[in-house]
Amino acid sequence: MDLRRIRHFVVLAETLNFHKAAEKLHIAQPPLSVSIQKLEAALGVRLFERTSKGVSLTPEGMQLRSDAIRLLYFAEQLQHTADEIKEGARGVLHLGFVGSVTQGLLQSLVPSFRQKYENIELNFTEGISSRIVQDVEAGKLDVGLIRTPVLDDTTVDMIQLEKDGFVLAVPKGHALEGHSVCLKELAGYPFIIYSPDHARGLHYAVMSACQEAGFIPRVAQIAIQVDTVLALVESGVGIALVPSVVMKTKIKKNLAYLQLPDESEITRIGFALVYKKSTASVATIKFRDLAISQYS
Repeated sequence: MDLRRIRHFVVLAETLNFHKAAEKLHIAQPPLSVSIQKLEAALGVRLFERTSKGVSLTPEGMQLRSDAIRLLYFAEQLQHTADEIKEGARGVLHLGFVGSVTQGLLQSLVPSFRQKYENIELNFTEGISSRIVQDVEAGKLDVGLIRTPVLDDTTVDMIQLEKDGFVLAVPKGHALEGHSVCLKELAGYPFIIYSPDHARGLHYAVMSACQEAGFIPRVAQIAIQVDTVLALVESGVGIALVPSVVMKTKIKKNLAYLQLPDESEITRIGFALVYKKSTASVATIKFRDLAISQYS
């Protein structure tokens, strides 16, 4: 059904005057008359009575008028929604994130994005960095907020958002607490190490830091999450190198954090945004640009 003819019907039904309706529609009277005739033929009913005194709606026309008005309204809404999707102002953004970004980065980006693009729905998936990178590459996720470094070969695009280094976490009352300690002095202490299978980036960063300091750490326990590492340190299982950002967000009465003069200034780890530029939606680009404006 031609929406243009429906619009002609609605305007003529409002004015009940071919001349006024034609002026309002910015067309000549003869094409308007032909349009109404074709619409009547398509519907199989007469919409207007034409007399020497003017034009009036038939009973059928009166019944169809409200439906015609609704049809035009929903057609306009459909076009408006399509325009918003095209411009990236509406849709769904699938976002993957590692637990560590909940220490501040996620809380900063998400409210800002929602306030600016209220019609874009955010769908969240928590995971480990390597899996998030794989899912972005495969198109299962639009954007990922991950920990760096990333050790896997990948075709995703990456933007570094925050840089960080390590500090030493020890249980309260530990012999090292309150002392200025260099990383090279920690050889022989039992370490809690990140899993090489599920936290490869952090595992690699810790191992390389220790090896550059001249030793291979003695592994007392392996863990996946930073929170788990801290809990094990609190329990006296060992000491651990942890991202310095935890000093702001993971203040625990049974933990102490020590700066390492030979390590704390070295940027080994951080947070990054990953996406696939070749297939990125407009909503993805908007999220990327917001993250860049706030963090890069």
